[in-house]
Amino acid sequence: MKKPKKMPVSPESHPNDNSQSASQLALQDSPPTPSLSPVMSSTLSPTHVDTSSSGRWSKDYDVCICHSEEDLVAAQELVSYLEGSTASLRCFLQLRDATPGGAIVSELCHALSSSHCRVLLITPGFLRDPWCKYQMLQALTEAPGAEGRTIPLLSGLTRASYPPELRFMYYVDGRGPDGGFCQVKEAVIRYLQTLS
Repeated sequence: MKKPKKMPVSPESHPNDNSQSASQLALQDSPPTPSLSPVMSSTLSPTHVDTSSSGRWSKDYDVCICHSEEDLVAAQELVSYLEGSTASLRCFLQLRDATPGGAIVSELCHALSSSHCRVLLITPGFLRDPWCKYQMLQALTEAPGAEGRTIPLLSGLTRASYPPELRFMYYVDGRGPDGGFCQVKEAVIRYLQTLS
């Protein structure tokens, strides 16, 4: 069973429905926190997400969450945060959204190609799991060089443990009070802005 899409009512929707800026959305969802990660800069804050943009609705999901089985609770918390935010991001979470009876590899490939962005929840469990390495490599293969589409979230690890396959990408540091969730949301919103 697939999760229903959240479609905009119309381009003439009420101004307060879809025209809030990303900085307003971030302030409503959580207090700003200082970041140790080089992913976001206070001078490069997203300004607006056009939720009625046809580019956004060209794919089923805004973001696909790749995680280890042992990190399911953390992945669910991230999905809850992203979907519950005023941006109403559409997330793919394998356990919830994959088609029952579907082949696991096929479902992953479909989820990645049906999502604008991918979040890699990189934890000690992620690094130990060969399936997670496959997910990471598949995510990189789906969008080679697509800046901003793959968002690594480093949680419970030091920079020295960062996967060498991602060494050319900035990551979100999950050591902050919100686990890096706000930065992930802003990175997805920033990418979605490029679609309008």
